Amino acid sequence: MSSKNKTLEDYQNAGEEIFQKLHLNSFPVSIKYIKDLENDIPPGVRRPIDNGEKMSICQAFTYARRFRQKLCITAADNFCTPSSVAHGWVPLTMEEFTESQVRQKWSKDVQAEKRRAEHTYANNFKNIIELAYRGVIVAPLIETPVIPDSILIYCDGPKLTYIINALSYEHKRKYRIQSTFEGFGESCAKGGLMPFITRKAQIVIPGTGDRSFAGIQDHELGIGMPASYIFYVLENLFQTGAGQGLKFPLRQLIPQLDEKLTPGFKYMREVIDKKLNEMKDE
Repeated sequence: MSSKNKTLEDYQNAGEEIFQKLHLNSFPVSIKYIKDLENDIPPGVRRPIDNGEKMSICQAFTYARRFRQKLCITAADNFCTPSSVAHGWVPLTMEEFTESQVRQKWSKDVQAEKRRAEHTYANNFKNIIELAYRGVIVAPLIETPVIPDSILIYCDGPKLTYIINALSYEHKRKYRIQSTFEGFGESCAKGGLMPFITRKAQIVIPGTGDRSFAGIQDHELGIGMPASYIFYVLENLFQTGAGQGLKFPLRQLIPQLDEKLTPGFKYMREVIDKKLNEMKDE
C-alpha cells in the first residue's frame, strides 16, 4: 500500500481502520505543523486563546483523541512554555532555554542541564528554529481537516507490540524505530515533532507533563510516526506470526493443569472419584 499521492480522505479512512482493527480506546491523533497563523488554520479549528484559555500541546492531544476536538496551539496559546521553545516557535537562545530548565529543576544542576542541552539540542535546536514553524494543528485522524505531518497513537502494551511488529515486518531502515527517553516532553516532542523532523517513529512513554496535565492513564503508552507510515502499518498489521499466537486478540498460552495443582484439589479429586465409582456400582 503506497503512501504516495494519498488524499485527505485516505488519511481519515486509515485513522478509522486502525482504530477499529486494534480496538483502540481513543482516536489516533493527526498532527500538522504550520507557518502562517493567518492562512494555515482551517475552518472548524479553534485556538484556546480565542476563548481566553491556555492549553498545553499534550492537553490538545487528549481533547483530540477523546473528545474529537480540532485545535491549533501556538506560543500564545501554550502555557507549557518549554515546549513552545523546543518547537522553535520562539527564537530563544540555547542559553536562555537552559536557564529556564535549571529553574525548573528538571536536572540536578547547571552542568547536568548543559550536558542535556548539548546532547539533545546541539544538532536539532538551530535547525528547528530555522524551519520557521509557528504552531501545530491537532485533530482526531478520522476527522483531520489537513493531511498530517505526524500521527500519534496511544494504546496499551499489547497493541503497541502489534504496531511495532508491523513497522519491523520487513526490517527496512526507513521504518526503524529510534527512541531516547527523558521522562518529560514525551508526547509533544516524540509523539509529533521528532517523527516530523527525523522521519523516524518514536516510542512514547508518557512523561511528567502528560501525566500531570493531560489525563494520561497508567496503562497508556504511545507511538509517534511520520504520517505516511500509517499505511505501511496497516499493510503489515497482524502479519507477524500470522496463524500462531500473535493473532488479534492476543492468544496467550493457557497452561494445562490437573488436580495435582494443590493438596486440597488432589484430596477432593480422590473423594470425587471414590464417590463416582460408588454411584456406578449402585
